[in-house]
Amino acid sequence: MKILLAIDDSKYAEDATEAMERALSAKSADVMVLAVVEPPIISNPPQMAAGYAPEQAERMKELAKSAAERVARAADRLRAAGFSVSKRVVEGEARGGILESAAEWQADLIVVGSHGRKGLRRFLLGSVAESVARHALCSVLIVRTPTSA
Repeated sequence: MKILLAIDDSKYAEDATEAMERALSAKSADVMVLAVVEPPIISNPPQMAAGYAPEQAERMKELAKSAAERVARAADRLRAAGFSVSKRVVEGEARGGILESAAEWQADLIVVGSHGRKGLRRFLLGSVAESVARHALCSVLIVRTPTSA
């Protein structure tokens, strides 16, 4: 079974990694740990001028380095639990990066964490996990970590 574990820099990603360790058999699984690095949002059009490009490129390098470190930590943890693990960091929008990586790798299962948002916060912020579940070509396991009231 090919399992894609999509992580970010949140506690929810740690919870998803832990749930995967507990619930899935390492003996029959190949795991790809994936992080998608989303470009910083530019809210001020003048920042889009030529002088801003080097700053954004530097920020993307920092984000990619941090993502690679997170992926390596999760991969090490899963290897220690007996999983066969590969790593991948891609740039782009989270939902698209997860879905494209899963399709390219022909994943049988995608594992993602969820913030457990409800109501207006969910409406305004959206849900990558929900979107992945709706559009994935394979099964999706959403590990929910409820927010405190």
